[in-house]
Amino acid sequence: MIPAMNAQAPHNPLLDKLHPYPFERLRALQKGITPNPAYTPISLGIGEPKHPAPALIEQALLANLRGLSGYPATAGDPGLRASISAWLKRRYAIDVDAATQILPVNGSREALFALAQTVIDPNRDNSGPGATVVCPNPFYQIYEGAALLAGAEVAFANSDPKRNFAANWAEINEATWAKTQLLYVCSPGNPTGAVMPLEEWQMLFELSDRHGFIIASDECYSEIYFRDEPPLGGLEAAVKLGRSDFRNLIAFTSLSKRSNVPGMRSGFVAGDARVIKQFLLYRTYHGSAMSPIVQAASQAAWDDEAHVVANREQYRAKFAKITPMLAEVLDVALPDAGFYLWCAVPGGDDIAFALGLLAQYNVTVLPGSLLAREAHGVNPGAGRVRLALVAEQAECLEAAQRIVAFAADYKRGL
Repeated sequence: MIPAMNAQAPHNPLLDKLHPYPFERLRALQKGITPNPAYTPISLGIGEPKHPAPALIEQALLANLRGLSGYPATAGDPGLRASISAWLKRRYAIDVDAATQILPVNGSREALFALAQTVIDPNRDNSGPGATVVCPNPFYQIYEGAALLAGAEVAFANSDPKRNFAANWAEINEATWAKTQLLYVCSPGNPTGAVMPLEEWQMLFELSDRHGFIIASDECYSEIYFRDEPPLGGLEAAVKLGRSDFRNLIAFTSLSKRSNVPGMRSGFVAGDARVIKQFLLYRTYHGSAMSPIVQAASQAAWDDEAHVVANREQYRAKFAKITPMLAEVLDVALPDAGFYLWCAVPGGDDIAFALGLLAQYNVTVLPGSLLAREAHGVNPGAGRVRLALVAEQAECLEAAQRIVAFAADYKRGL
């Protein structure tokens, strides 16, 4: 008997556990809404850098087109790994072995996903059947998807607005930690911009030592910051705490935000050589080698810091102008780092606020509740919206002016 055409194709049943992506959910909510045509559309919804890509990276891409004729090695070119190691030394004053503790990856997103497939064993007896992945809440949805498709369950630690939106790891009980095989952390955080202090790292390292889980440190926003001191990195914290072998720690860094090249899909992972060795094995079979052309351009990017400083100054100028404007009508403050503002909205209904803003002023923002899950009796993203100040300053200022006007009217209507 031939199955009906609308029957579901054979597939991995774990795919059924995945949630729709936040932007897909937002598009569904926006159906039926006609934005005010008097205003040109402005999107602050997606964290996609819009500053121009540096000329030196474009030139490096063009100068290395002959790389198309050869297969790349999954481990990456030694010159690129050496440049990454040198950058880590300049940025964090740490020594990371280019041969055994670094791998280039096709952007942090694919690596964050692939690591879970490498390190999680859902059948391991880890104080009880099953595996758990812990992550902050709100969170980058790749963490959850990676865990579910690796056959693990997910436990969430809600952010605490009373503690600068730090994840409240105390919400995770000892029984859950005992089953944990992987912990995702994000510092600077998305969407909150919070940076983890050394004391928090020490607590997580002690938990990792006790229970044996891997820490995946997502640091893709590390080079956009607003304080004089750059954000503390996971590898840097490890060295400060006497863990120069980086045991059970893998850090993820990307050129997308640092160098405004999200389309290049380039980053690296660094840390525990034992985990890197297994990750290289997985990636060799997975077919994750970085193009030689991208490797050459990436090396040029990691070798240059001037374009990073200039990029950071553009963000600082935007945030210095826009944050005080929005603070007059919304509960918002300058974050530690990153390119998001995490704003509490009047009345506490983030979805109604976002849809009203789109309808009246043609500005798209992302409701915070779509970036989080209900955990421990609450959705910690509810009542907030995320603004991605990624466009040029004039466009962001125009969006901020519209938000101020809308929020003032919105308050009066409550």
